[in-house]
Amino acid sequence: MKTIAKIFGLTGTNAAGKGEVAAFFMKKGYDYFSLSDVVREECLKEGLMITRDNLIAMGNNLRQKHGPDILARKILKKVKGKAVIDSIRNPEEVKFLKTRENFFLIAVDAPADLRFKRAKKRGRDESASTLEEFTAKEKEEMSEGRNRQQLHRCMEMADVVIFNDGSLDELYLKLESLL
Repeated sequence: MKTIAKIFGLTGTNAAGKGEVAAFFMKKGYDYFSLSDVVREECLKEGLMITRDNLIAMGNNLRQKHGPDILARKILKKVKGKAVIDSIRNPEEVKFLKTRENFFLIAVDAPADLRFKRAKKRGRDESASTLEEFTAKEKEEMSEGRNRQQLHRCMEMADVVIFNDGSLDELYLKLESLL
């Protein structure tokens, strides 16, 4: 599937490889933006530590106060050319971004046990020390609430789903086919 996308959006499960997908596009000349950066900025303004729990709560709070597409609206103001936008977690964000010409949404997924190993390896505060805690935390991102994270719905809205259970070279081959 070839695309002429000027803006690639990324959604998907935690530690599935969205960061590697973003890095691939950055090497191809795309600017990088993350909806999570908007949330991180708000956490810092409030004096909150940057933990997964605080990011989820702050993102949901922002959506509640300003509408479910607030993060996409804020980030799109920064986009000037070819871009990759990471951390899309609400269907209203997808709908808003799809109003832009040449927007293409990629969902990235991988088996839960592999993603848990990746998450532990990268050393962030994931609020989960076991696979069970990891999958339970992920369920918080699969809400049905309009102003909450709804990863499963975003993934259903994707133009393509990339299953990232192999090597980086295999992932890059899949991504090359989109260009």
